[in-house]
Amino acid sequence: MDLKKYIRSIPDYPKKGILFRDITTLIKNKDAFKECIDLMSEILNKLNYDKIAAVESRGFIFASPLAYNLSKPYILMRKKNKLPAETYSADFKLEYGNATLEIHKDSISPKEKIIIVDDLIATGGTSEASAKLVEKCGGKVSGFIFVINLFDLGGKKLLEKKGYKTFSLIDFPGH
Repeated sequence: MDLKKYIRSIPDYPKKGILFRDITTLIKNKDAFKECIDLMSEILNKLNYDKIAAVESRGFIFASPLAYNLSKPYILMRKKNKLPAETYSADFKLEYGNATLEIHKDSISPKEKIIIVDDLIATGGTSEASAKLVEKCGGKVSGFIFVINLFDLGGKKLLEKKGYKTFSLIDFPGH
C-alpha cells in the first residue's frame, strides 16, 4: 500500500510558506492506518528498547497502538503545564514559533532504553527536545520512528549526526 496517497498536503498552513502534511486523511482510512501501525511495529520489533514515548499530540495517535501491539509501557511527552506531577522540561524552536515539552520525572528509570514516536520530523527541534527529556531522566534513546520525514528540512539527518537511529515510513519535501 502506498501510504503517501493518504497524506493530504495543505499549503500556507498554519502560516504562509508552510506546506502542512495532514495525517488525518491517513488515520480516517482503517486500512491505511492499520498498514501504518503494522509497518511501524515491524520496525520496532527489530530494536532493543524498554518503553515507548510519544510527543504531543499527533505522536499519541501512533504510539498508543504501538505500545499496545508490542506490549510496552507508554510515556507521554506533553506541552508545558499539561502534566500534574514533577516534570523535566526542554524548550525548542518550531518552524513557526517556540515551544516547551515536558515529561514526568518518574517516567523513565536510569538506563532504560526508549523509542520516541511522532507523526512527522521536519527540522528536528521537537525531536531534539524529546531526546533531552529522556536523557534528563537518565534514560537512553534507542531510536525515533516517524510516519513522515520532510527530508529537505534536515531533521532526520540532524538526529542521525547525533548518533540516534531514525526510521520513517514516508518521505516528502517540506516545501
